[in-house]
Amino acid sequence: MPRVITIANQKGGVGKTTTAINLATALAAIGKNALVVDLDPQGNASTGLGIDRDDRNVSTYDLLTGEARLAEAIMPTAVPRLYLAPSTLDLLGVEMEISGQPDRAYKLKKAIADYRNPELELDYILIDCPPSLNLLTLNSLAAADSILVPLQCEFFALEGLSQLLQTVDQVRENLNPDLHIHGVVMTMFDKRNNLASQVVEDVREFLGEKVYDTVIPRNVRISEAPSYGKPVLLYDLQCPGSQAYLELAAEVIKREKKLMAA
Repeated sequence: MPRVITIANQKGGVGKTTTAINLATALAAIGKNALVVDLDPQGNASTGLGIDRDDRNVSTYDLLTGEARLAEAIMPTAVPRLYLAPSTLDLLGVEMEISGQPDRAYKLKKAIADYRNPELELDYILIDCPPSLNLLTLNSLAAADSILVPLQCEFFALEGLSQLLQTVDQVRENLNPDLHIHGVVMTMFDKRNNLASQVVEDVREFLGEKVYDTVIPRNVRISEAPSYGKPVLLYDLQCPGSQAYLELAAEVIKREKKLMAA
């Protein structure tokens, strides 16, 4: 079975989708078969990987409603070994459709568990969540082995961290006892800003080894890449943002090896 990592934070604008796209691209670049599951109705991960809305014939909405299997939703991208299960605006109504069902929080977990395709064995599944702690995010957390938390290097980003950690504890108690925190990645770091350095220091003091060594810099190339439908590693491999995501991918795999060996 592939390793399933949820990329979540209820605060918007912290770099969840950017991290999902570029971490998955970096994993593919070092030889892993990676799948991005776009669970955000906005569909930014799908757009950022160059998939036009008209081409999203089978989406994550179909997975959650049981109308399609994961193998039917998977699409190739311009990056070798990187695949996508796209999102559509239909996801906006899925919560109301499945909220009365007893297995409403396990729809995605079942879809992943039922995945069978001998021609495409996945190593990693990265789930991009909406910026809220709703039923979509709960489905993601229930299906995941671990959660990766992007955290913007700003003061207000710290306020939501404790709430997210409480949610993880509640998910462990009620939905997924095996869920653990893979790590926290600091994003949009500007070394010219003293506050950013202070936020990184505070988070490291609070969470210790849970914080990745890699810090994602504030980089204009990262911001530009989605408008071209490309991960930043395709848009400009040599820029600091691309190099940081390659370092993060190496760190993720290193932590995975430790987890598997434990």
